[in-house]
Amino acid sequence: MQKVKVENRGVYGMVRSNNNYQGNRNYRSKKDYQETSGYSSNYQSSRSYKGNNAQQNNDVQQNGNAEQSNNAYRSNNTQQGHNNMHQRNKTKQSNNTQQGSKKNQNNKPYEGYQQRKSKNCPDNIHYFGKGYRFERNGWIYIHIEGEPYKRGFQHGFLLAKEIKEIMDNLKFLTYWNTGKEWSFFVKEAERQFTNRLDIEYLYEIKGIADGAYKAGVQVTWQEILAWNGYGELIDFWWPYRNNGVVGSNLARAKGRCSAFIATGSATKNKKILLAHNTWENFETGQYLNIIIDIVPKRGNRILMQTAPGYIDSFSDFFVTGSGLLGADTSIAGFMKYNPNGIPQFVRIRKAIQYADDMTGFVDIMKERSNGGYTSMWLLGDIKTNKILRFEQGLEYYNVKTLEDGYFIGFNAPEDPRIRNLEVENSCYTDIRDHQGARRVRLTQLLEHQLGKLDIEAAKDILADHYDVYLNQRIPSSRTIDGHYELDDQKYPSLAGSPPPFSPQGTLDGKIIDSDLAKMMAFCARWGNSSGMPFITHDYFANHPQWNHLKGHLKDRFTEKWSKFRVGEGGC
Repeated sequence: MQKVKVENRGVYGMVRSNNNYQGNRNYRSKKDYQETSGYSSNYQSSRSYKGNNAQQNNDVQQNGNAEQSNNAYRSNNTQQGHNNMHQRNKTKQSNNTQQGSKKNQNNKPYEGYQQRKSKNCPDNIHYFGKGYRFERNGWIYIHIEGEPYKRGFQHGFLLAKEIKEIMDNLKFLTYWNTGKEWSFFVKEAERQFTNRLDIEYLYEIKGIADGAYKAGVQVTWQEILAWNGYGELIDFWWPYRNNGVVGSNLARAKGRCSAFIATGSATKNKKILLAHNTWENFETGQYLNIIIDIVPKRGNRILMQTAPGYIDSFSDFFVTGSGLLGADTSIAGFMKYNPNGIPQFVRIRKAIQYADDMTGFVDIMKERSNGGYTSMWLLGDIKTNKILRFEQGLEYYNVKTLEDGYFIGFNAPEDPRIRNLEVENSCYTDIRDHQGARRVRLTQLLEHQLGKLDIEAAKDILADHYDVYLNQRIPSSRTIDGHYELDDQKYPSLAGSPPPFSPQGTLDGKIIDSDLAKMMAFCARWGNSSGMPFITHDYFANHPQWNHLKGHLKDRFTEKWSKFRVGEGGC
């Protein structure tokens, strides 16, 4: 008999977070941020996003906490520093732009990298201060540590080339997909997010921008902020704002990711096993090949998948020093949104960094949620060997824990309230759709492997190409390793289904068990879970209707599974 604990809350059933989880409470003084090495507001001050006006600044300042600290940030320099800043910035901007551009053209490391040779180090490792990066089988691994601004600076410098590429793509993609310039959403991100952002993360974001700028990339902190909130802005806020009605059915959240978590008698070693693959549009998801090791001054050490410039995971796969491991699958068709709530990317990062147990994680995620990219979270705690499923809507949520058994994630909610009251056209039972089909197939595979589930079995499950609607092995949008780019959409279940051969689907595979979690390590494969390559030349030749994305999609070749752990560059 499975031991099950279920927690249900009704409309706006909120639980106040414990102070231990409120990261911004630990960062109040200027002293916390003004570091003797690496700290500077010289870059930021003259690089605020063009077009900001006094009214927008006043709107942000009215809300207090984050902006008051932001003002302290701006006032850290002396008056003499302000007088000399403009000239220094012009000189630095000119030098850095020329040097960074030249280095990029020659495909060489940016100036400032240090290379240290050791037989135990990865071959291509580069250091910047206490941070470093190396590449392995399609992945880029970076390590950052320290106070928020300093670790952000390391992040921005080490991933400057990738950040530049993303910013160039966003300027095209945003206009193509919305008809509005990237600058429009950058200004909105500053207006909507700044006063809801923990000051710790505001400084980390500013550090990322300044680090990239130091390496020769023209980017502002407002652009980094907008990139972190890109999904919420484009897929939630913009449809609501454009239609003028919050709760409009014009906003239908996309379904992304496949996952399962198991424990007890369900697994071979009776411990926790978690597996996840990311589904995303290729033009943005192709940048999710970052694995980051974060050692914050306060809170848990973190190893997670992410994208360049992101402070949270983006794909939402992580393990922390507190013994927590987790992943999520978004809820497709979610209609609700509260623009006055805390953005999802802020709550996720805060929960990963400060939660010491699964309950603490849930509490942080529930606090003043904006409903952006609501998800089904699958969590495990190696201290207790328990697993948890947290389905989060905006007005409703459901928490269920297990000591023995498994949960699956397939982009549809189990909770009838979320599925019927907050989601439009859930395909929970429709096997023509990726939700219903994967719910059936994941259950089949896990039931077949009960008691035998381990890392190797998880690899096979994530790579599965059996289509339960067609009753044959053929990669499609309905398979666990999803391939919209190969699907002619002959059998769409909804009018809003993606067009035929849409460039989206699975981009990776990640697996972790309790033994790996103890070492803060996990296994990962880039490209997709099965190793099928994606070659842009062939794709555009076969599907010229997508030629507008030429120059914005990247090849992904067959890569091997690799293991990553914290501190690899420490050698």
